[in-house]
Amino acid sequence: MNNIYLSHNNIVSAYGFDSASAVDSIKNEVSGLSLVDDSKILPNPFYSSLIPQDNLTKAFQKLNPQEDYTRLEQILLVSLANTLKESGLELTDRVGLIVSTTKGNIDVLDADSPFDQNRAYLSELGKKIETFFGFKNEAIVLSNACVSGVLALAVAKRFIHQKRYDHVFVVAGDLVSQFILTGFNSFQALSELPCRPYCKTRAGINIGEVGCSVLVTKDEDHLVNESVRIIGEASCNDANHISGPSRTGEGLYRSVVSAMNQANIEADAIDYISAHGTATMFNDEMEAIAFNRANLQDTPLNSLKGYFGHTLGASGLLETIIGMYSLHSNTLFASLGFQELGVSQPLNIIQETTAKESSIFLKTASGFGGCNTAAIFQKVNL
Repeated sequence: MNNIYLSHNNIVSAYGFDSASAVDSIKNEVSGLSLVDDSKILPNPFYSSLIPQDNLTKAFQKLNPQEDYTRLEQILLVSLANTLKESGLELTDRVGLIVSTTKGNIDVLDADSPFDQNRAYLSELGKKIETFFGFKNEAIVLSNACVSGVLALAVAKRFIHQKRYDHVFVVAGDLVSQFILTGFNSFQALSELPCRPYCKTRAGINIGEVGCSVLVTKDEDHLVNESVRIIGEASCNDANHISGPSRTGEGLYRSVVSAMNQANIEADAIDYISAHGTATMFNDEMEAIAFNRANLQDTPLNSLKGYFGHTLGASGLLETIIGMYSLHSNTLFASLGFQELGVSQPLNIIQETTAKESSIFLKTASGFGGCNTAAIFQKVNL
């Protein structure tokens, strides 16, 4: 099979409007979470990472829009515009587009929204992104709970292997909205403090928002310093429960093992794990069990949720991009907020940002409905 790479990328977040801003803050262990007091979204104050609207408006206006766009559309367009520009690729019929999100323009269903409610259809979101830039192919919208971002990369890789495309741009994003927050609050899953993945004192998740994008390509002429090669990926749905993860970690375990088999590596070849780590009691426990079953209990592991919160359909792509920079800089980023292990199985949590020569990392994600995805990436030495 041909090599498939991740290359040009961009992150729009509370840290700034480029990947470097986010990576630099993470290296310095600076959280993007802050206390938000907005009774229109949630009655009680909550911790989140939000993209400043004034900065977003300024960045979006530079794209010279000819019509009104929703907040999520603006976030996605700003991120993808940067990645497209940096790539220098012409949008021919050999270039694909995948949009990853869980709820898309869910906020247009609010009573005070100026947009038609049809904008809430995910297909409409895809059309807006596709049309804005003039993609020749119809946008594929991938919405599979919180594995969407990682799964989008696996799908892009498969399209290229199937010779459907030579290049695929993947863009991902979700909003912090009343719908999302009240939903997680109904599960009693929201933490009143910054989240602490895998920690004994964890009390739930924070929800955050980002927009991020990446070029997936088979062309070595379009690589950047932080590029990685996708060497294995797999997904498994254990159909355990609509919102509860498997108590045995079955789906995640099978995804990880299948991805390692495809990559033709053993567990000891993985230098670190960028895990899902939502800081809920059941998710973190499930992951610990799955990683131990896969003989990865000693592999350095982090969750980036302490920096961004859980960014839903964008989280997998966001955390993969951060992983690209982690490999490139030979730096293991700390799992922010962790103090004392609070799961039943051993894990090697990265407690301080540390220099380590690294070449391969594993990215995992798990979501509602029993979905699980794992992908393995290898450093490219240019």
